[in-house]
Amino acid sequence: MFAKATTNVGFAQRVVATLVASALVLLSVGLYNIAQAANLTDISDTLSDSGLSVAAAHTIAFTVPTASAYSDAGDIVITFPSGPGSGFTGVAASVQGDYTVTVNGGAAAIDSFDSTLQVVTLSLDTSATAGQEIVVALDAGIITNPDTVGSAEFVVTTGDGDTGKTRVAIVNNVLVSAIVVTAFDFVITGHATGTAVHGDVTTGSTSDTIIDFGVLSSGVTEILSQELKVTTNSRNGFVVTVHSDGNLESSTGAIIDNFVEGSDLAVVGTAWTSPVPTINDPTSWGHWGMTSTDGDINSLGGYYTAEFDASDSYIAASTTPREVFHHDGPSDGSTQNIGTTTVAYQVEITSLQEAADDYNTTLTYVATPTF
Repeated sequence: MFAKATTNVGFAQRVVATLVASALVLLSVGLYNIAQAANLTDISDTLSDSGLSVAAAHTIAFTVPTASAYSDAGDIVITFPSGPGSGFTGVAASVQGDYTVTVNGGAAAIDSFDSTLQVVTLSLDTSATAGQEIVVALDAGIITNPDTVGSAEFVVTTGDGDTGKTRVAIVNNVLVSAIVVTAFDFVITGHATGTAVHGDVTTGSTSDTIIDFGVLSSGVTEILSQELKVTTNSRNGFVVTVHSDGNLESSTGAIIDNFVEGSDLAVVGTAWTSPVPTINDPTSWGHWGMTSTDGDINSLGGYYTAEFDASDSYIAASTTPREVFHHDGPSDGSTQNIGTTTVAYQVEITSLQEAADDYNTTLTYVATPTF
């Protein structure tokens, strides 16, 4: 017959047994490290252009989390998304010079750099403490956005074990269009007697369609003028020319010749001179010409240039179009040299000018906008 043995284990023995068991476990798995990596805060990637297949600039920013730091001995690793529809291409081809870095707002140098597949690894010469921001900026034209609409995730880790994720949205660009209706208004108005033109004053009045010198007297100049107004939203402005349909001629064939004495060569402004009559030269018996108060006349399209100054300056009123008004942008119809100018016509005869009561010619103004 056997007797049952009774085992009686004391408290102290149980404690020893527990400690021995724990020691065996720790020896088999190692000590448990209670320190944990933190999440990067305020992490973002700002694209200069979120359009499809655009080689946009990236500004990747993150803040070192509380109770953590970035050591200049560690790396910053940025993993660009990959795969169909979400892949950023050209990552591996990027080089150190494509990136600039700031730490807490100050410039930081890149000590080492590597770009392999979709991963960029760089190390800085500057450390960062908790709460400080690190910004990694990539130039435009280096890495190309995906070619399909969607969002893509970026992963950033530091050598100190901190990590964070952010996303960017790739979207279709929005085409904005509008139409501005073309505006162009050209108005001719007459002037009253006494209108100032280059220091002179007009000797009679005109309308928008009539310039009537009336009865001419030997040695007496007659000056008449009209105002030209242009209102336009033309991007490149406008030019106004004027030409006659022929000589200032009577039905008998008598002609009051073009300034100066029929030469018709005064294409650059010339001070008014009186005709000097020669009995055998009908062109010297009288002449007429024109002037403009526009201070911004330029040649255009092969037209003769009429450069008037701020003095008594005239050119021939010719069958060849001559510029009398010009501006290189939109005009308001009221500002001198931009929206309005004055064109004046002067005539003077000698005692040899043939008598006739129907000298006439027709002037044609042509206003041309340049959109």
